[in-house]
Amino acid sequence: MVVGLLMSVVLENEGKNGYSAGESVSGQVVLELLEQIEVLGLHLCAHGGAMVSFTLWKGGNWNQNTSPSGEHVEYLNEKISLLVAGERHIFPSGKHKLPFSFQLPTGNLVTTFTGRYGKVQYQLSAVLERPSVPDLTVHRELRVTSRIDVNSPSLLTPVERTNERMVGCWFLTSGPISLSAKIGRKGYCNGEAVAIYAEIENGSSRLIVPKAAIYQTQSFIVHGKTKTHKQMLASVRGNHIASGSTETWNGKTLKIPPVTPTILDCEIIRVEYVLAVYIHIPGAQRLMVELPLVIGTVPFNGFTYRNSSVASQFTVDMSWLALALAEQPEAPPNYADVVSEEDLSWCAPPVTQQDVLLEGLCFPSFVVIQEFRFQPPPLYSQVDPHFNHGAEGTAPFTLEE
Repeated sequence: MVVGLLMSVVLENEGKNGYSAGESVSGQVVLELLEQIEVLGLHLCAHGGAMVSFTLWKGGNWNQNTSPSGEHVEYLNEKISLLVAGERHIFPSGKHKLPFSFQLPTGNLVTTFTGRYGKVQYQLSAVLERPSVPDLTVHRELRVTSRIDVNSPSLLTPVERTNERMVGCWFLTSGPISLSAKIGRKGYCNGEAVAIYAEIENGSSRLIVPKAAIYQTQSFIVHGKTKTHKQMLASVRGNHIASGSTETWNGKTLKIPPVTPTILDCEIIRVEYVLAVYIHIPGAQRLMVELPLVIGTVPFNGFTYRNSSVASQFTVDMSWLALALAEQPEAPPNYADVVSEEDLSWCAPPVTQQDVLLEGLCFPSFVVIQEFRFQPPPLYSQVDPHFNHGAEGTAPFTLEE
């Protein structure tokens, strides 16, 4: 670091997961000076790619037949000049901010990653050129995340695997152990919980324990040779299953920890994930099924999967419903059919002379209101109109307030 000169690179629009292909990167190169300096040029370089390095074993003797080997693939190489080339620039003492902005290429940009035998790395380098002194260079990491949408149809399909094993040896077999496991979809994001559905049947004479775990597998390729590194990220354990018993997992959850998204678009580095559901069997090799997972960057929105799930509920046989329903619904009964003639005569309005005259007139049927087709209910009264005054030992019923 030059005495009296401090240079840094500041990013203004960096998101939580960094940048993706095609996005704009903007920021400032900041110069803090204690005295006046002369500058010939100021450049900003954006570069990076994938690098793999490990030792190849050529034979049985590590001391004589090993040789270091490596591979490199470049994905980003951009250079921006922040000052007019060929001119001398005088910067007085103080703080100076030189803005920059550029767009990342729209092609393949592999996610930033650091693994066992290699890494994918991007960075911004600011280079300050001055007369008669060496160039001053500072670096700033540029985090890149490849966009993986877990809502794509290929990642929304359920995944199911089944396996079975006969426990015992030769003629001392004790019985089969079967395992069937399923998850609702293939794509998930960091922090999501995977719901595991499984059926375990223990037909053997041994006490078994079901478990589930998420594994990450890193693959590094150099000159056609591959080295892998596998590690467990999270696990969950079920209950012991006795001989002749079964156990069902109806959505046992396993949360995905913060991990690097799946990397499948790099020529020399791959990062893959699986959900392994397995059974620990005393004295025998464990029984396992592996369900592939894809860790994405665009969260699950819930609509596509929920709609397909709801639609699947209506695929059941509904033919019984047609037998239970009548072909044509019946009309409600006429009020006159359920009321006695005595009640009808009691609640009918008195016939007037005007009604008699109207009966003799000829009106079209559609303009005459059929007011007697459906009679209204009896009028409310506090005194029973049907009380028999001649009966002994009875009194009229009245409603007291």
